Amino acid sequence: MANGRNGNGDLNFEADLFKAADKLRGNLEPSEYKHVALGLIFLKYISEAFEAQRKKLEQEEFADLEDPEEYLKDRVFWVPDIARWSYLKDNARARDLKIIDPVTNKEKKVDIGGLIDAAMEAIEKANSTTLKGVLPKDYGRPALDKEMIGDLVELFSDVTMHVEGEKARDLLGRAYEYFLSGFAGAEGRRGGEFFTPRSVVRVMVEMLEPYKGRVYDPCCGSGGMFVQSEKFIEDHSDQQHVEEAKRQISIYGQERNHTTWKLCKMNLAVRGIDADIKWNNEGSFTRDEFSNTYFDFILANPPFNVSDWWRESLAEDIRWTEFGTPPQGNANYAWLSHIYHHLAPRGTAGVVLANGSMSSQQSGEGEIRRKMIEEDAVDCMVALPGQLFYSTQIPACLWFLAKSKSANGHRDRRGQFLFIDARKLGVMVDRTRREFTPEDIEKIAGTYHSWRNKDGGYEDVPGFCKSASKEEVSKHGYVLTPGRYVGAEDAEDDGVPFEERISSLRHTLKAQFEQARILESQITTNLLRLAE
Repeated sequence: MANGRNGNGDLNFEADLFKAADKLRGNLEPSEYKHVALGLIFLKYISEAFEAQRKKLEQEEFADLEDPEEYLKDRVFWVPDIARWSYLKDNARARDLKIIDPVTNKEKKVDIGGLIDAAMEAIEKANSTTLKGVLPKDYGRPALDKEMIGDLVELFSDVTMHVEGEKARDLLGRAYEYFLSGFAGAEGRRGGEFFTPRSVVRVMVEMLEPYKGRVYDPCCGSGGMFVQSEKFIEDHSDQQHVEEAKRQISIYGQERNHTTWKLCKMNLAVRGIDADIKWNNEGSFTRDEFSNTYFDFILANPPFNVSDWWRESLAEDIRWTEFGTPPQGNANYAWLSHIYHHLAPRGTAGVVLANGSMSSQQSGEGEIRRKMIEEDAVDCMVALPGQLFYSTQIPACLWFLAKSKSANGHRDRRGQFLFIDARKLGVMVDRTRREFTPEDIEKIAGTYHSWRNKDGGYEDVPGFCKSASKEEVSKHGYVLTPGRYVGAEDAEDDGVPFEERISSLRHTLKAQFEQARILESQITTNLLRLAE
């Protein structure tokens, strides 16, 4: 980035920063390098937050600057001397630095990699309730280029040039999220396992509007659903009361991949988001960490079409009592049942699934879908365009579920379903991937709200959206593919009378047939000449 990576007035500083950092990784694989870069951004963030709090305390007459509680009470991590960014920056080229090991309390010599490991250990030790076992601590391994680490420390040191306080922390949060996105793109299919594209999440969040209550993701990846939920509150709240508004939601998540769980914990910490994120290697089906908890909003992008999810212990599970036991060879309807089970009495959910979930009849899926429709569990279906995701080219859709569709602050939509065909929306941001624009997001979410809310002024739009009755869905065999309901887009009226248009088409067709006969004659003549 020219003239400093400060983000001050530069909306693309994250992209420039990522490009600069990516140049430093050399032959290191993106899947490995992401933990190096993201760990350093995390260190930079908590150090910025610590220093900002320290400046505030300096203005207070009786504050003890060296008391960790003075920081923790305001949700700021305590950062020991050895982990403060200014110290790391001063020693970015260290080779034989003497430090006191935070684990053994003995003196040892380290390079910059070993110093960062010691910093991570010290931070975890000082904030064990929140960060124990979360931070990466393998910067000192011999295979990692210490010149590259030093370059990264100096690169990230420039992020907040001319920017201070909360603004600096927000820039680092933006950088962390952008880096997650960049690494997901670089890793392709594997990257999609920890990151859902932001524009897709924004559609879901804008539709569900999680202003107040419990928010849950049973396969939370790196926490993008939670980041965008809080971003929604920031965008739709009085700026003087944003922090108060944020406290109106509680966040819960579960993730079975331990490395991804670490990314999530750091991502939320960088954003200053309090959350209860559980990890176990069995997953939400076999070991549901929130089995007795119900949520107002659920957002999820579970892995598509998982075939090895079933365990015999799940045979009589309470989550299948509503719609029936899901097929053992595909987890799609297991996710829907799990999510619906965890909805509070007026809870709503948004779920990303493969398109096949809307129409499959295999292994009883059609019967489960029929029961969901008959019991009014489905609220809205959105068909998505291709190339939105890093992890798969399988066409995807959004399911929106509702525990109750009766009129309670909303229009009574019992027995009705909204279908939105968004396959023509979005723009290509590179050769392989598409994104929704802000206008696309507003169009989709606005359509849903006008349908769902009282006096919303909803109207069907041929080719885009349709409000269908339970009887109509039944006639379509309980298939939920939006294209079956929205119909074709109205042709634009060019003012030409129908008879005149048909006559013109007839003349055009006649001329094309004549041209085809001439070409056929010429080809036949040429073939005969070749045969002589």
